[in-house]
Amino acid sequence: MRVSMVCMAVAASLASAGMANAQTPSTTQPAQPAPAKPQKPATTPAPRPAAKPAAPSQAAKPAASPARAATPPAPKPDPVTYATRPAGMAFTDKVVAQGLDRQYVQSALASARYVSVAARAIMPPASPSVRSWTRYRARFVEQQRIQAGLAFWDQNREVLARAQARYGVPASVIVSIIGVETFYGRVMGDFRILDALATLGFDFPSDAPRDRSEFFQEQLAEYLLFCKERGLDPRTLRGSFAGAIGLPQFMPGSIRRFAVAADGGTPDLVNHRDDAVMSVANFLVEHGWQRDQPVFSPRGLPTDPAPLVDGGLAPTLDWSTLQQAGAVLPQEAGGAWSALKVGIIDLIDGDTGNAEYRLALPNFFVITQYNRSYFYAASVADLAQALEAGQGSYVPPAPAAVRAAMPAARPAPTQGPAPYTSQRTRTVDPSLTSPEAMPDTVPAGQQP
Repeated sequence: MRVSMVCMAVAASLASAGMANAQTPSTTQPAQPAPAKPQKPATTPAPRPAAKPAAPSQAAKPAASPARAATPPAPKPDPVTYATRPAGMAFTDKVVAQGLDRQYVQSALASARYVSVAARAIMPPASPSVRSWTRYRARFVEQQRIQAGLAFWDQNREVLARAQARYGVPASVIVSIIGVETFYGRVMGDFRILDALATLGFDFPSDAPRDRSEFFQEQLAEYLLFCKERGLDPRTLRGSFAGAIGLPQFMPGSIRRFAVAADGGTPDLVNHRDDAVMSVANFLVEHGWQRDQPVFSPRGLPTDPAPLVDGGLAPTLDWSTLQQAGAVLPQEAGGAWSALKVGIIDLIDGDTGNAEYRLALPNFFVITQYNRSYFYAASVADLAQALEAGQGSYVPPAPAAVRAAMPAARPAPTQGPAPYTSQRTRTVDPSLTSPEAMPDTVPAGQQP
């Protein structure tokens, strides 16, 4: 009798669990209950054979399993409220002193959420790969990016010509930067800018090689000022995990200082390619771009250039130093380039232990103000050269193919301010072959 009662209790528990599963609603048709699997007859299941009775301890195990399955998962921790943290309150006081309303700042910080992906992505890889110029270059100077760049150039030829005439920056360099940064607008990022900047400003990883939280707090302040000036909701804009925005991936501070509108209105770097083109050219000029000067000198390296590499982001050598080191100077060194400072850069291939040396002119170092990396600036220059070489052979695709390869920018809404947001996503690659993830670089021309 006792065995029978235990078996009946077990059967009732199992039946109860089966009904709980059958009553789980469908996620695809919320208005309809999920179709229940065929049920066994409602009669009490037959007890186990008496020849193999279950011991009391064994009989209790089946009843415990449904109980564990019915236990709800542990609740997620409450989201971080930056507005009430000491660092957040100090930040609020600082930004209010710059002219923002306290309630506006507190409301924005209260909406900000910690993004663990951003905190992980800003860190160097746990197992750093060997830095390789050959692999890095191959990622950006390749046929798919070249062909897409030629298409972008063809579709925006008029504004690129205007930018080149106004600023003196070659169209190929402008296209190349946009191509390296966002693949011509296809991958602009899908992180909320507010979340990314708050995470890196207030919760920058404590085990990072250097603390850059101050820089990201400054960018958060720039972002809130930017949104207030433009009448934008700071909760809506999206971009990279580091807070960079639009086709050229400008940080908020760069947008406020260097973004320009092609038509003289308010610049929009997400939805208007003309503005992105003009803004890239303006950024370079504001950082010292010299009209009609190349990025590299075709000659002028000494036999042993390695001792003259200083790894800096500004040219420091004069032509006489190179000549004393045994270099054969280019003809321009005695004329148009005579007053220029130059620098020797090394592009290291860790896979082979070799290095490629180049004689960089001032415009190379201007590109490093966009992203502080020799690899980045040299890739931009090489992609620009490939785009120039492809101009004569480029054949525009059919209109339908053009639309598929380069989607048109989304039109601005008819009411209210432009959304300034992107629906595209960026794949976070923490390898050292990604310019935005290199630990010694800062995206969009901002330096801490």
